[in-house]
Amino acid sequence: MQLMKAEPLPPDRARRMRLTATGLLVLMAAVFAYTHQFLGLHPAWGYANAFAEAAMVGGLADWFAVTALFRHPLGIPIPHTAIIPSNKDRIADTMAQFLRSNFLVPTVVARRMRGMNIAKAIGDFMVEPPKVDLDDPENPSRITSGAAELLAEVLESLDPDRLGNQVRAGLARQFEKIDVSPLLGRMLESAIADGRHMPLMDGFIRWAGLTLEDNEEMVREMIESRANAVLRWTGLDERVSGSVLDGLYRLLAEVLVDPEHPLRSKIEEGLQKLSQDLQHDPKTRSRIEEMKRDLLENPAVAEWWLGVWERIRRSMIRRAREPEGALGEEMRKGLVEIGHALQQDEGLQNQINRFARRTAVGITTRYGGQIVQLVSETVKRWDAVTITGRIENAVGRDLQFIRINGTLVGGLVGVTLHAIVSMA
Repeated sequence: MQLMKAEPLPPDRARRMRLTATGLLVLMAAVFAYTHQFLGLHPAWGYANAFAEAAMVGGLADWFAVTALFRHPLGIPIPHTAIIPSNKDRIADTMAQFLRSNFLVPTVVARRMRGMNIAKAIGDFMVEPPKVDLDDPENPSRITSGAAELLAEVLESLDPDRLGNQVRAGLARQFEKIDVSPLLGRMLESAIADGRHMPLMDGFIRWAGLTLEDNEEMVREMIESRANAVLRWTGLDERVSGSVLDGLYRLLAEVLVDPEHPLRSKIEEGLQKLSQDLQHDPKTRSRIEEMKRDLLENPAVAEWWLGVWERIRRSMIRRAREPEGALGEEMRKGLVEIGHALQQDEGLQNQINRFARRTAVGITTRYGGQIVQLVSETVKRWDAVTITGRIENAVGRDLQFIRINGTLVGGLVGVTLHAIVSMA
């Protein structure tokens, strides 16, 4: 297994305490050496010498114990020293198993998340995000602006033709599931019942009149070309064509101005029959479905959709990159609206919290073993210096207190033993 360097170690927080503990040990050694030459002058020197001697022994013992955890004391490979570097892999497996047994347990995760209202917390953040510096990359405005920029980059990176065809295929599949004939029939029936078809009928009549006016010469030629030789010889063909056109104009005008015109009634009867056929006539419904399939399979429709999609895509990219951040502002407004819903709708909160809880439990159940394996393998790949430095930096300050306490406690034990011996 190839060892790897982890991130740079944080500053050594135990350095001052290490120097203090070492300085205290050196001080005890100096006191022991100094007081040893005055032992016969006064009993007090004996107590001081005993305190310094025992403190020095206790300090050295604790120094050896603390140092043996992380390295060989004085570089000498004494058995059962450098415990952490030597047992790095076993420590990694133990850490992973501890995590698996005490944290990544479905019941523990479910119990912990049952008391959390994740949905409301998300809603609170969306409605009233924490006050942060405008230059902070975690600022909500920067988050939404970054999301808009990410959307623009994604739309640019994807193949527009392929994406457009995928969207079109998805819409086509959904459209194929819809039975459009009854839908059109009900829409037409409702429009007739509410009188909403009248403006459409008036517009159609006006359009017919304007079309007839624009193509009047062509209509005249068609009528005259179908007249027999006698009418053309007598010159009556022009009068016939003029009379036909005048009659058509008069008919369209009468239908337009008279809401009760019989022709309108005939048209409404035809529309009502069409609405019923669209809903109930199998042949009509079959023809409409066939027309729908032909329309979906028509290459011209596919080409038209690609053009529409390309305009939509470019418009979204442009809006996402506007200096004023219009799309980002819309996204912020949308997030605020969602946040209000999450704050106030308890039913929505329960659904989201239940989903989050089930998701977390599912992830724990399915991937818990892989997570702890990742932890174990990551620690195993660290080199011994890295893992030793991390653990020593985490607990080194407390370990240096152990050295100081060992020095002082050893001194007190030495004084006590010296007093007992002196009294005896």
